[in-house]
Amino acid sequence: MKNFRKKDFPVSDLRRFIEPGPIVLVSSHWKGKNNIMTMGWHMVMDYSTIGCFIWDQNHSCEMIRKSKECVVNVPTYDIIRKVIGIGNSTGAEIDKFDKFGLTAEKAGKVKAPLIKECYANFECRLVDTSLIRKYSLFVFEVVKAHAAVAPRFPRTIHYRGEGRFMVSGKEVDYARYFKPDML
Repeated sequence: MKNFRKKDFPVSDLRRFIEPGPIVLVSSHWKGKNNIMTMGWHMVMDYSTIGCFIWDQNHSCEMIRKSKECVVNVPTYDIIRKVIGIGNSTGAEIDKFDKFGLTAEKAGKVKAPLIKECYANFECRLVDTSLIRKYSLFVFEVVKAHAAVAPRFPRTIHYRGEGRFMVSGKEVDYARYFKPDML
């Protein structure tokens, strides 16, 4: 076992170490307009529920709050520059689908569009608004899911803060060490 030399670290930078999952692109639709936002702060809350931090200053916040739906899209490393560009711009000023060359596809259960170029798409409906005002936390139920057949484990992007990313790496299979009911 390795012993790590440690020093005090700013609490405000903890996301570098415990970021919850891959960067996602959240697409929304309200009053005939589509938008996309880049998001890193989200969590799985149970088997079909996702919690998402959507800052009240983000253009998508009101679109999603009013429409009560969105699509959480999982991009892969090959479109990282588009993901960054989307995060660096506002849908109040531009059409992000057009500007970044992404394809809006019709969803099955919500009005917000799927992003064709993303590996997976999760159609979501807002099911709990009680944490929005205090924490900017939206709680969504995934009502329909789409995922590419291959590769089984794509190269997803994980934000580490300060403009640095980690790309998902080599898969390691430890399933044999888990109890079947824990898989």
